[in-house]
Amino acid sequence: MTEIKFCGLKTGRDVAAAAKAGARWTGFVIFPASPRHVSPGLAGELAHLAQGTETVAVMVDPDDTLLAQIRDAMRPDWIQLHGQESPRRVIQARAYARQGIVKSVPIAQASDLAAARAYDRIADMLLFDAKPPSGASRPGGWGEGYDYALLKNLNLSVPWLLSGGLDATNVCRAVTASGAQAVDVSSGIESAPGIKDTARIQAFADALAPERTA
Repeated sequence: MTEIKFCGLKTGRDVAAAAKAGARWTGFVIFPASPRHVSPGLAGELAHLAQGTETVAVMVDPDDTLLAQIRDAMRPDWIQLHGQESPRRVIQARAYARQGIVKSVPIAQASDLAAARAYDRIADMLLFDAKPPSGASRPGGWGEGYDYALLKNLNLSVPWLLSGGLDATNVCRAVTASGAQAVDVSSGIESAPGIKDTARIQAFADALAPERTA
């Protein structure tokens, strides 16, 4: 069964659609450079609506002040660190999440997988995303893919999610190629950057439905 994290949700309608589609995780981006950014206060309101899912606060190199704001406003189940956070910083950030830390690892080629070893057993989950374009203003959410087969037969001690360029048309092939048991999607369920499409959310879940019920 492939679990789904619907990420970059910005409205109550987004949250309702994700929950209806069977999300295990609902993700809220707190990073002003992203078109999916929401304030800590709004993240808290949306997380309250997302009962029945595990909530994820997605941040990029957050300082302690922002982590405390998110903890108090949202009480996230998970904090996803999507920047250059060191293993030590991952350990420090865990105190602000109810369940643990998801650490993003950018991938373009096989050699990039070495970076994951530093976070294995340090983070509680890993997320493999596409490396951003050169000079990009944010580390993720570009809708770019990579060779998902690079992740096949990973020998890790913690669970991981597949991300990067996924949508309803390719997610099944990506899961087969990578061996992923969980996926993360954001731009692939949008009609424009930051604008979620309820039909695409459901279509993404429906594409995985045969596998999720196998």
